[in-house]
Amino acid sequence: MEHNILLKVASIKDVAQDIREIEFVSADTNFELPKFEAGAHIEIKLKEDLYRSYSLANDCSEAHRYVVAVHRSPVSKGGSSYIHQSLKEGDLIFSTAPRNNFPLDESTENYVLIAGGIGITPILAMAYRLNALGKAWTVHYCARTRQHAAYQDQLTELSEKSGNKVQYYFDHEADGQSLNLAELARSTAAESHFYCCGPKGMLNAFEAATEHRKDTAHLEYFSAKEEAALDGGYEIELAKSNLILKVPAGKSILDVVFEAGVSVPSSCREGICGSCETTIISGEADHRDALLSDEEKVSNQTMMICCSGAKSKKLVLDL
Repeated sequence: MEHNILLKVASIKDVAQDIREIEFVSADTNFELPKFEAGAHIEIKLKEDLYRSYSLANDCSEAHRYVVAVHRSPVSKGGSSYIHQSLKEGDLIFSTAPRNNFPLDESTENYVLIAGGIGITPILAMAYRLNALGKAWTVHYCARTRQHAAYQDQLTELSEKSGNKVQYYFDHEADGQSLNLAELARSTAAESHFYCCGPKGMLNAFEAATEHRKDTAHLEYFSAKEEAALDGGYEIELAKSNLILKVPAGKSILDVVFEAGVSVPSSCREGICGSCETTIISGEADHRDALLSDEEKVSNQTMMICCSGAKSKKLVLDL
């Protein structure tokens, strides 16, 4: 994945407690930014060896800018801390073109959009798009308190324009309530499509609640779905590089590949962004990512080498 689009930070502002919005424009006024679809993300290079993927939150009809929002994580691995503490207006940042692992199926008429915390970013982009298409939608937005919920004004404006609904759930407030995902999934028409983005606990509950309607349930993880496969004890052959490497316990395939001097795109190291997706030539992968469907995992054609390992004694990879 090439980070060959030079962006400029046009504006930075806080949009909720611990959530900061960054607006990017092209650093070259003669360069038109690649178009994107609702649900897409970009991967940006914050500094050397610090890459992060963020969902685009703005209306996909806006050709002149990319807007992301970043939650300040108390356990930041560098990305959110850098954005909240160091990034400044006017800074130049290299980015990939937008990529979409969470596409909006535009073929139906009714949508249920569920967000938890910073998971509102792709959901907001979807609400913009659905308004443009004249579709019916309801946003269910969960946050600790009203102060932690970003983009309330934008959601109100979108709902008032279209007659659609936004419902909030603030479980840390005195009169707050929690969203009953199981009841929502049971009571919603079968043809409606569900989209959910939020913390791991919410997504696990969403998957359980929509088990009976998998074909119309879509989700995006912002953190690892499973523990990485770090047991080791197998070999990998890199076909293009003509290398055979041992993967020891405690290291990922990506770690071993990097140590051998082979360059592979990577960002999240948790199996949620897709940057390190690699073609499998032979062998059986132990899939631990949150991107590939059950069918894609069974097909064993590609794997995310940042978190997935091997069930066979040897994997041959197209690297």
